Amino acid sequence: MTTQMILALGILIIMIALIMFDVLPFGAPPILACLLLVITGLSTIPQAFAGFANSSVIMIACFMVVLAAVQKTKFMDTIKSAMISLVNKGGYKSYALLVIVVMIGASLVGGGNTGYYVLILALISTIPYTKKMPTSKLMIPLGFATNHPLIPINVALYYGVVSSILETAGYTEKVSMVKFSMVNFVMGIAFLIWCLVAYKLLPDHPIAAAEADANEKIDKTKAKQMEPWKEKATVAAFVISVIGMMLLNTLGDAAYAIPGICAMFILLIGVVDFKEFRENMFAPVILMMGGVIGVADALANSGFTAMIGDKIATALGTGVNPLIVIMVFALLTSTCATFTGSNMGSVYIFAPIAIASCMSLGLNPTAAAAAVCVSGWQGGYMPIDGMPAMIMGMGNYKLPEFWKFTVPMYLIRILALSVAAAVIFPM
Repeated sequence: MTTQMILALGILIIMIALIMFDVLPFGAPPILACLLLVITGLSTIPQAFAGFANSSVIMIACFMVVLAAVQKTKFMDTIKSAMISLVNKGGYKSYALLVIVVMIGASLVGGGNTGYYVLILALISTIPYTKKMPTSKLMIPLGFATNHPLIPINVALYYGVVSSILETAGYTEKVSMVKFSMVNFVMGIAFLIWCLVAYKLLPDHPIAAAEADANEKIDKTKAKQMEPWKEKATVAAFVISVIGMMLLNTLGDAAYAIPGICAMFILLIGVVDFKEFRENMFAPVILMMGGVIGVADALANSGFTAMIGDKIATALGTGVNPLIVIMVFALLTSTCATFTGSNMGSVYIFAPIAIASCMSLGLNPTAAAAAVCVSGWQGGYMPIDGMPAMIMGMGNYKLPEFWKFTVPMYLIRILALSVAAAVIFPM
């Protein structure tokens, strides 16, 4: 390992330790890590703080303002009342139903859709605490459920990546999209089973969207009656923001700016004042999301990721069980994506290595390609990337509480994914 690799890894470990042991307030450890990157010479100021110019971070930061505004409306109260009714009706049965409903919704909008998971997390954050079903038992499973379509019909992105990487590697046999969808379906069922089993393991406490005074803020906003036209305008801005984020692949860069335009509109008509605007746009969860990107970039730029991939490929050698090959590279790809925040980048680093390893062993590389490509979006056991960071922050979880659900979830998903790929695409 080079000095740069050691320094980058050390800063990552420091950041994780500070988050884990609550040494600093939520959102502060990544900022410290970015400063350490500059002090050690691993990054320039623009590189270390590049996350705060990241398109997704800016989009979600602006949406936090829109979210704060819509929480003042009767519209959000109506939706919240419907969810509360379900929560109060059946406890565990309602919990299971909510998970399934969110997974079905993911089937329509596509798993991992930014607008969808932000919408679901926002709705959960508005439900008052109740012993019958604490919101802390909903935030993690429902958040991750947005990444698991129960009916995997929107797999075009993953399928395209698999096909292109196989073709680039010189493997020309066509991959069945139906079979590929089945691999995703098996993984989704494994996730659902874990959610049903893990209900009692989830913590029981009020959530506070990573801010100690969140409930007080909500109470204050409820006390103010909004003019009907402003309420309609706010709801429209909220809907436009969500639709814009869901159409990210279609609209391109414009989609990132839509929540910001809506936030400015809400500020202009006086639904939020500038203090509320500032506090929500730079909430702790946004500091967390923006700060970790610089750390992720430094780790990748040091060559640490590529080095690990090469060493594992060499260590596997010949005569290894094909399932082991798939699992090792799926674990490696997903872990890299988790710590770097680069899903696609991690896939394009490790998938070619996995395919080359299979082909050199005389194995059909389709299973490895399918599992590795999908695994790039199946990490989440560290609150570094956008969705896990929002789940942990908005759910007010301690890191050990977060890990109690996410680490087994991660291993179960990777195991199910690897086995399904090996069975459906025989090697």
